[in-house]
Amino acid sequence: MIQITNLSKAYGGHVLFENISFSLNKGYKVGFVGRNGSGKSTLFKLLLGEEEHDSGDILIPKNYYLGALKQHIHFTHPSVRAECASALSGDEAYDTYKVEKMLFGLGFSHEDLDKNPLSFSGGYQIRINLVKLLATNPSMLLLDEPTNYLDIVSMRWLASFLKSFEGEVILITHDRDFMDAVTTHTMGLNRKSLMIVQGNSHKFYAKLAEDDERYLKTKANLDKKRAELEDFITRQKARASKAVMAQSKAKQLEKMGEMEELEAESTLEFDFNMKKTPAKIMLEAKALTFGYDPSQPLFQNLNFTLHKGQCLAIIGKNGKGKSTLLNTIAGELTQQNGTLSWHPETTLAHFGQTNINRLNLKQNIIDEIYDVDPLLGITRVRGICGAMMFSGESAKKEISVLSGGERSRVMLGKIIATPANLLLLDEPTNHLDMYSIEALCDAIKRFEGSVILVTHSEMLLRSLATTLIIFHKDKAEFFQGTYDEFLEKIGWEEELENTPKKVVVTDYNAVKKERTALIQERSSKLSPLKKNIDACEANIMRLEEQIKAKNEALIVHSNESNVGELARISKELISEEKELEGLYERFETLHNEHDTLFEMYEAKLKNIQN
Repeated sequence: MIQITNLSKAYGGHVLFENISFSLNKGYKVGFVGRNGSGKSTLFKLLLGEEEHDSGDILIPKNYYLGALKQHIHFTHPSVRAECASALSGDEAYDTYKVEKMLFGLGFSHEDLDKNPLSFSGGYQIRINLVKLLATNPSMLLLDEPTNYLDIVSMRWLASFLKSFEGEVILITHDRDFMDAVTTHTMGLNRKSLMIVQGNSHKFYAKLAEDDERYLKTKANLDKKRAELEDFITRQKARASKAVMAQSKAKQLEKMGEMEELEAESTLEFDFNMKKTPAKIMLEAKALTFGYDPSQPLFQNLNFTLHKGQCLAIIGKNGKGKSTLLNTIAGELTQQNGTLSWHPETTLAHFGQTNINRLNLKQNIIDEIYDVDPLLGITRVRGICGAMMFSGESAKKEISVLSGGERSRVMLGKIIATPANLLLLDEPTNHLDMYSIEALCDAIKRFEGSVILVTHSEMLLRSLATTLIIFHKDKAEFFQGTYDEFLEKIGWEEELENTPKKVVVTDYNAVKKERTALIQERSSKLSPLKKNIDACEANIMRLEEQIKAKNEALIVHSNESNVGELARISKELISEEKELEGLYERFETLHNEHDTLFEMYEAKLKNIQN
């Protein structure tokens, strides 16, 4: 429905992207990925006509409306209901039920609908803008970080809405699970170029890695050939009998050209400083109660035990008390009732908004990290700064000039510098890109201590959480199990209210039998593919060795002026290189077929009891 051709954009001497082209057809829902600063938001502005591109063409059909989520606030009606209904038009002009359903899905109550929209927090005002956008029925939605101000329940509702949305979508988000739940395609900006693939972000990054690997292999072969030619020319150009051949090789070298080094892209690196502890139980809470108003506690009579190596996730809607509970555990707030019992050797490191606000604005980044432990040494401090993407002179920036995201990275650096066996992390992925979130997730997995985590990210919950504290049904309760087990056994009340209950009597013997049959079927389908993949890989390695040997033989026969052998080997090389190219294509096709089948059977096994 929209066509982009040879689009380029630069600011001053900094090129964001150049000569990118793509088209989005009917029904495409595209996840848009790339490093922070790669140009994703700029491309949105170009599509919306808010900025001019340097060159290229943007073709948008007539009467095709692009709708974008606005971050600025401009309300003109006295109630949330009236403000959102003002976006309706045509036959839907009086269909307030449509916007009410959206408002409920995004966390507004019946009472909220009659309140002044300006009386809500900034996050909820953005949600009002989101409802106004969705109510206009745009042909395409351009969504730049729509989950930033959403809690976990609202994110699940939005994902469901976008999947059923009949138009097209381009979605920028750092929440990989949210993106992959919604999108049909993934496109990304990488090294000033754009690539789009059918499938989720995992397929995109797999393809990117394959392309990079192929590029590096080709470059290595080209560099080797260049070096061999240069060596031959150097040795032979002084000999009269070889002068003509040396000139021929020089022309060949000139035509070969050079392949540039792949541009390295920086990302955050995490390695938490584990302080050893003999503790098996890090923390135990009994009858824990807290509330700013004693008559309305945010949580009460909360009991839980945190064992070494566990990750306890605190989840629920915004404003229910998740961060308050974490601050109470950290000792920044005092509970009204109950006890917190710590192992004497438990040492914690706390990442939260209150900590970020306490950064010394007059200090530079190096000094702020040094404050954690003056014995760290400049090499270690510089290393932590570099890991947080503050290398060289940028590590000398004052805290006062840093953005919110940069201050978060400084605080993460301080957490890394702190010897601890218990991490308290309140929304640590805010301001991080997808690469950095995965690096943080991997570091938490490697951490040998315990973690208490507040997050709305279902990806983090599924990857890390072993137990939960859930704020729902007007209380906080401990759940001994994973996030998926919570969804299966209890679920979010807002979703359950709109979903008819099904009574299911499970025949576990039948389930076991069906599961066994499915595993056997999967094996029968995947085994031949795996054998073909292995055979294809072996043939690729064999051919690469043959091509390598023939290239070496060419040099020998070239030195000996053996024209007949040169012609024969060159002909064989052309044939083998063509065969190798075909093998690479077959290898990729087989791999994609294997991955698709594997994912299909994994989904069937997961849902076998549903």
